[in-house]
Amino acid sequence: MAQEEKEVAKEEVTEKATEATPVAETATEEVAAEKPAKKVVVEEEFDWDNIQPKGFGDGYSKAQKEDLEALYGDSLNTIEEKEVVKGVIVSMTARDVIINIGFKSDGLVSASEFRDQPDLKAGDEVEVFIEEQEDNNGQLVLSRRKAKIVSAWENIQKSFDQDLVIDGMVKRRTKGGLIVDIFGVEAFLPGSQIDVKPIRDFDIFVDKKMEVKVVKINYTNDNVVVSHKILIEKDLEKQKAQILENLEKGQVLEGVIKNMTNFGVFIDLGGVDGLLHITDISWGRVNHPEEVLDLDAKVNVVVLDFDDDKKRISLGMKQLSEHPWDSLDATVEIGTKVKGKIVNVADYGAFLEIQPGVEGLIHVSEMSWSQHLRNPQDFINIGDELEAVVLTIDRDDRKMSLGIKQLTEDPWTKQDVLTKYAVGTDHKGVVRNLTNFGLFIELEEGIDGLVHVSDLSWTKKIKHPSEFVSVNEELEVRVLELDVDNRRLALGHKQLEENPWDTFETVFSKGTTHKCTVNTIIDKGAILELPYGLEGFSSTRNLKKEDGSTPAVGDSLDFVVIDFSKDERRIALSHVGTYSDHIVEKAPAKPAKKGGKGGQGGQAISKLNSESEKSTLGDLAALTALKEQMEGGAKKPAAKKEEGDSKDESAK
Repeated sequence: MAQEEKEVAKEEVTEKATEATPVAETATEEVAAEKPAKKVVVEEEFDWDNIQPKGFGDGYSKAQKEDLEALYGDSLNTIEEKEVVKGVIVSMTARDVIINIGFKSDGLVSASEFRDQPDLKAGDEVEVFIEEQEDNNGQLVLSRRKAKIVSAWENIQKSFDQDLVIDGMVKRRTKGGLIVDIFGVEAFLPGSQIDVKPIRDFDIFVDKKMEVKVVKINYTNDNVVVSHKILIEKDLEKQKAQILENLEKGQVLEGVIKNMTNFGVFIDLGGVDGLLHITDISWGRVNHPEEVLDLDAKVNVVVLDFDDDKKRISLGMKQLSEHPWDSLDATVEIGTKVKGKIVNVADYGAFLEIQPGVEGLIHVSEMSWSQHLRNPQDFINIGDELEAVVLTIDRDDRKMSLGIKQLTEDPWTKQDVLTKYAVGTDHKGVVRNLTNFGLFIELEEGIDGLVHVSDLSWTKKIKHPSEFVSVNEELEVRVLELDVDNRRLALGHKQLEENPWDTFETVFSKGTTHKCTVNTIIDKGAILELPYGLEGFSSTRNLKKEDGSTPAVGDSLDFVVIDFSKDERRIALSHVGTYSDHIVEKAPAKPAKKGGKGGQGGQAISKLNSESEKSTLGDLAALTALKEQMEGGAKKPAAKKEEGDSKDESAK
C-alpha cells in the first residue's frame, strides 16, 4: 500500500514539473492533439505547498514566509563579472585564501597574491576582481592581482583628471629617464621632467620616493608619463614673479650655474635664468667657461641688462671686481719693455697678456723686420712667453700696441748696408714671394729685394716668375738699385751673365738666313723658334711657302732676317724672302777687311750662319766664346803671318 502511494505522488510531481516547463508544455499539447481521447489538465502556477512533506514549514504563516525570503535575499549580493568588489577573508591556508564577497558561495584566491601583506589575517577586508561567477567546478573565481591593476588605473585616471600629486617610488634608470612605480603601475619619468635644471646623474634617484603628477596616459600601450619638474615650476613661479618685479640694472644676485656652453654660462637666479657671457666672466681672456667655473656652483653676479619683457637677462661677474687697467703700473709707457704670455693668435697679429686683464696687440708687421712674414702662426704660438716693446698706450681706451722686432737692430740702419749692398754687388738669397710682375728675395732677415720678371732672363720671354723659379729656392742676383731711405732694393738675375744680344746683333743681322721652327700660329702670323733659344716673328704674308701653302706648327724652314732690334729684343723674319726678292732685299755681303777684327768677325759670323741651319737651340757659352774669338781676331792673323814668313825663310 505504501509503495502505491509513493508511485502516485511521483506521477503527480512529474506532471507538475512537465507543466512548469514550456518545452514540456508544447510536447504535451502535441501529444494531446494526436490523442484526443486522453485529456490532460494544465495548471497555471505550481504550488509547492501541495508537495511539501508533511510537517515541513508547518507553523509559518504566509507573511512570515515572505519575511524569511526577504531576509535570505538581503544576505546575498548581485554581482557581475569583470568588476572589483570588496570581500572579507573567511580563512587562510598555505595555498589559498577564502574570501566572502556576499555571494551564494565563497571564492578562492592564491595566497601568492598576498605576499605584500604578510600580516594578513581572517576578518580583514580586501579588494578582489571577479573573473568568473562559476567555473567548471561551480567555484567562484577571484583575483587580487587584477583588482590591484584595475584599481591602480582608476587611481591614475583620477589623479590625472583632478591634477593630484601622488607618491611614487623610483625603481630603476632607463634610457632618457626613470621608471617610477605609482599604484603598482610602472610610469615613465623623462629626464627633462625631473628638475628645472639639467640632471647629469640619474642614478642618485633610484630607490627613492618622489612626488609626481600624471601628465599623459596612453591606454593603447598601457603607458603613463609623469613629471616632477611641474611641481618645482609651480613653486618657482612665485619666486620668479618676485625676482622679476624687483629686477634692476646693477643689482647683485646669487645664482647657481645651470649649464655651460662655449659662449657663456646660464645661471639660475631662483626660477629665472640669466646669461653670463664668456667675455663678462673675467677681465682676463677665457677660452671656455669651464676653465674658471664649475657646474652647480653658487656665484654672485650683477645684472647688466634685460629686455622690456624681462625674458632675457644679461649678467656679469668681472664687473664685481676692479678693472686691471686701473692697477697697471704707471711706469709702463712708450718704449718700456714688458713680458707676458701669448693668449690669442689671429691673422693680423697676436695678443700678449702682461697681467690678467691687460693685453697688448703685436701686429704682424711688428713681429719681424722681414717683409715676407704674412701669417703670425708661422712665427708665434699660444702660450709662448715673450718680451716686447710698448709702441703705443691709451689708458682711457685701455689699448696697447706692442712690437717684437724693436728688440733687435733695424738691418736697414746698419752702417755697412751701403757698402754691403752697393750697386753691382752679387748676392744669394731665398725666394719668399712670387707676383705677376716679379719675385721678392730675402737676402737677410729684414733685407728684401725685388727681381722684376724682365730681369730674369736675356733670351726667354717669361710671363710669370713661377715659370723660372719656385718659392723657397735659392737664387743668385745682382744689385741694380739701392734706396736706403725708402728701404728698396732692385735686383736682377740675368745681369750675372753678359748680354747675348750684343752678339746676336752680328749673328742675326738683317738679310741673314737661318733655319727656324714654327712654334705657334697666331692671327697676324707665327712665332718662330730660332737657334740659341730665341724667338722670332713672321707675318702672315712673309710666312707662305713657294707653293702658296702655309707652314704648320713644327715645320722647320729657312727664314731671312728682315728686322733686328737689340733694345726691344725683337727679330722679324720672312720665309718668302728665301725664294723671292720682291718682299725683302737681302743685305749685300760685307767685304772682309784685311786684318783687324772685322775680317775675323765676318768669318766667324759666316761659320755661325752655316752652322745655324742645323742648330735649333742656343748656347750662351758658345756665343761668349765666339765674341771673345771675334775680339781677339786682330792678333791671330799677325801670328799666322809671322809663322808664314818663317816658313818661307826656311824654304829659301
